Amino acid sequence: MFHKPSGTTSFKALGAVKGSFPGAKVGHTGTLDSFASGLLVVLVGAYSRLAPWFVGLDKRYRAEIHFGVETDTLDPGGRILKEGPLPEMDMLEKVLPRFTGQITQVPPKYSALHIDGQRASDLAVRGLDFEIPEKTIEIYSLGLESYSREKAVLEVHCSSGTYVRSLARDIAAALGTVAHVSSLQRLSVGAFRLSEAAGDENLAQGLKLLDPASAASMGLSPMTLGPGQAKDFRLGRPNALKALKPMEATSSPAGTPGAPSSDFRDMAVFGEDGRLLGIAREEILPGGFPGKRSFAAVLSHPDQEEGRAG
Repeated sequence: MFHKPSGTTSFKALGAVKGSFPGAKVGHTGTLDSFASGLLVVLVGAYSRLAPWFVGLDKRYRAEIHFGVETDTLDPGGRILKEGPLPEMDMLEKVLPRFTGQITQVPPKYSALHIDGQRASDLAVRGLDFEIPEKTIEIYSLGLESYSREKAVLEVHCSSGTYVRSLARDIAAALGTVAHVSSLQRLSVGAFRLSEAAGDENLAQGLKLLDPASAASMGLSPMTLGPGQAKDFRLGRPNALKALKPMEATSSPAGTPGAPSSDFRDMAVFGEDGRLLGIAREEILPGGFPGKRSFAAVLSHPDQEEGRAG
């Protein structure tokens, strides 16, 4: 887990991690805008194959919303497009409940979304006219921490894919005004917390192997193999799948936060030494009965390529 400072891109922020693991693949599981700070979940080496199981996790943010001014980027670095009145605090408190639960939003034009194979932000910079379709997201909670003058501080707990900049724009529109996000901090990704994250100066403290408890918090079902079966799992031998057994007090329900359906459950497979070997998948048949098992992501042998999450 890495604490990204504001004023730099997520890609550049990983420079220290890449320098510590020369030659290893290093990536993150969700971009933070340059002006934003906070938690980046970083995957190193073999763990890069686990990215699909991280990207669907819920997120928490602390956002400062500046009412009365809208920029083209909906953040402090953009060009001012509109100005409007400042809402009263009681008006804001009345409007916020409308933006909890399942809602739709149109992502910002200055975003990493792809439109016809090109980044929306690249099209916006070139001044091209295009539309971004609205999407359904979920706001689990939306708390007003403070409101002083034109700025409100909100804590947002939301589903993956939520754009807080769009949320601020839409809240302002419901109040008959405009706004942009003046500062943004990501507080958590799933069960991974900013309070546990490392910066450049203590990088090693934020990197760790994925353990059964962390896997369970991601919606994965922790499973174990018997003695001598780790090699069979890494080689993709079916007998290893048949030998999988649930780990005590760590089982999780079928389906995962990032799964495309509830027709299967994904299992985090650990060897007898407690090291993660990879992800296996089990079909869920009508009636909830387990069906066929398959390999979803097998990690390389630790002697060949080390894996870390942080």
